[in-house]
Amino acid sequence: MDMDRRGFMKAVGAGTLAAAAGGVGPNALANSVGADEISLLPTKGGQYVLPELPYAYDALEPHIDARTLQIHHDKHHAGYVKGLNKMLAGMDAARAAGDFSAAKHLSRDLAFHGSGHVLHSLYWRSISPKGPFDLRHVGELAKAMAGDFGSVEAFLEQFAAATKAVEGSGWGVLAYEPASDRLLILQAEKHQNLAVWGAVPLLVCDVWEHAYYLKYQNRRAEYIGAFLKVANWAFADQRYRALKARKWRSRRRGIEVETRGRLRV
Repeated sequence: MDMDRRGFMKAVGAGTLAAAAGGVGPNALANSVGADEISLLPTKGGQYVLPELPYAYDALEPHIDARTLQIHHDKHHAGYVKGLNKMLAGMDAARAAGDFSAAKHLSRDLAFHGSGHVLHSLYWRSISPKGPFDLRHVGELAKAMAGDFGSVEAFLEQFAAATKAVEGSGWGVLAYEPASDRLLILQAEKHQNLAVWGAVPLLVCDVWEHAYYLKYQNRRAEYIGAFLKVANWAFADQRYRALKARKWRSRRRGIEVETRGRLRV
């Protein structure tokens, strides 16, 4: 494995899939907010591997059925992992041969499969058979939603509407944008399109048809309502609080460096 790929895998282990993954902020999508989240993107022998579901296939019944969850995880998500590893191997071979005629194809498919892998890894944690499911009781995140969207109820209405309105196949995404210190509701199409660079996803809802068609057919809105009944707001709140803490630690370090510079002058 050459240095480029070793660096790539090391970055993922630290929680950053970097620009190669694409998506709703390529850096953002895999941006873990703590060491306990490295397991979101496990690797073995320099290869990405499919993460295990954190619950049984039938744990989310009746909202998300067991058969859909099994196919979704074991077939679709596994396919993105396989595709990601294949594209990385293709890039290794291209560099070794000094032939970059397929660079456009490899880069495009790397963004697609890499973002698909990251988003699905987040999706399994974005839903849970355990509460709390009342978002108003989820600490700092609920307060931020009230500030940025007017109320928790307004956030839920906008999130459901935006997710339902995703064109074709894609995702509804609750993200945090550190530069402006605000929450955003985004739509991702084909995993990797419609990015706000630097925004970090806190919770994602998959609205590719494979996520809901067996149970809900074309009733996407009904599926989104079911998703919200098992949405893991505690997970989103954990990510939000950790990101806020990281932001303020970075700001304090910047102030300290600036202050020391002034004192030396």
